[in-house]
Amino acid sequence: MTPEQVVNVVDFSYLSDALTKDEALDILKANKPTQAGREQKLLSDGYPAYTTSTAWLGYTDEILIEKCRTALKEGWTKFKMKVGADLADDRRRATVIRREIGYDNDLMMDANGRWDVEEAITWMKHLTEYKPLWIEEPTHPDDVLGHARIAEAMRPHDVGVATGECCSNRVIFKQLLQSNAIKFLQIDSARVGSINENIAILLLAKKFNVAVCPHAGGVGLCEMVQHIIMFDYLCVSATTAGRCCEFVDHLHEHFIEPVVIKHACYMPPKNPGYSTEMKENSVQDHIYPDGQVWAELISSGKVSK
Repeated sequence: MTPEQVVNVVDFSYLSDALTKDEALDILKANKPTQAGREQKLLSDGYPAYTTSTAWLGYTDEILIEKCRTALKEGWTKFKMKVGADLADDRRRATVIRREIGYDNDLMMDANGRWDVEEAITWMKHLTEYKPLWIEEPTHPDDVLGHARIAEAMRPHDVGVATGECCSNRVIFKQLLQSNAIKFLQIDSARVGSINENIAILLLAKKFNVAVCPHAGGVGLCEMVQHIIMFDYLCVSATTAGRCCEFVDHLHEHFIEPVVIKHACYMPPKNPGYSTEMKENSVQDHIYPDGQVWAELISSGKVSK
């Protein structure tokens, strides 16, 4: 698509105080002459990813160690852990993870919106010694001013605030950017109004010079969002510096064209489309209530019909 065609699929209403259509067009035009070189690099090297699969809540130390060591052998350099349930447990797990991955690799933390604003600040001050790159979803996703307050408190500790997977529209993203509330913007492929609105958000992030690091928590989200972040690299941000896309190794086996990860990078999909078509047997097995999976759950008494 030409830059003109791209801006024509974007709804710029309610954005003009932060980004105009002409500014967006200038961004896209400026990157067009160098796009072919980025495409070749993308085809050969892929787009950098990070893993969330190593450090879910509830893992024992033995599992954490095993998963960290396996991930390191596979070439992963960016790791995310869940936090927020118990501070002592967060510190213990962060100690184990840092001991395994060292401080040359990145560690991110994700609270999944568990805290009030001041609670988030207090809690994270007990975790800054582990040098997390970011704290993700520290509070309610709609609380723009709360995120700004947390971001301000975390800057002296060099911890960025990341959010976006639960943001429902481009206006909230606009306000997060205008208020300097986030250092990392986390689009989600299925949360806002289609690819069109995500393109608007990518352009806003470029205007405010904020890194886009998409949410992709398995269940087909990785398959979808890879297309959006590769578009961002090719056409909008024109860089992978300080950026990475989440990868969760979960349920990819149900898709006809699952993502391909090589050396901790997303490799570009080779076929047109959004990579979301599921295998027919997977669909049939999960139809409620007669699919095989549901039938077994019902017959075992684990769920009722």
